[in-house]
Amino acid sequence: MKNFIFISLLTLLTLSSQGQIQNNSALPKPIEGQFENPIYKLFPTENYWTFIKLDTRNGKMSQVHFTISEEGYEGELILNSDSLVLTSEEVNGRFTLYPTKNMYNFILLDQINGRTYQVQWNSEKEKRFVSRIY
Repeated sequence: MKNFIFISLLTLLTLSSQGQIQNNSALPKPIEGQFENPIYKLFPTENYWTFIKLDTRNGKMSQVHFTISEEGYEGELILNSDSLVLTSEEVNGRFTLYPTKNMYNFILLDQINGRTYQVQWNSEKEKRFVSRIY
């Protein structure tokens, strides 16, 4: 009797594990490299309502604001609308942002040639800029 129960449990476990393998193999497989180097990335700021959206190919950026109330501001404000490289030099993942201890400033790094830029976000247009660090 013990052998019968043991064999029955073993059979059930084997069948259920095979079913799981078949179910997992039926899931669509991601396209190779699809998310390894995304075109766009969001970087949080110390302001709860503000992110910086970076086009990792060319260094174009905007600050993204969201809200949970009807009175709050939501939308995108341009930080840099000009590509920092030629179109032929664009590569997904080329640029990335690093925060600084100043909540309004980030360092933008071109990971191919090492160029760096100071990025300052702000709600006031005249206080937003991207400037090459020499």
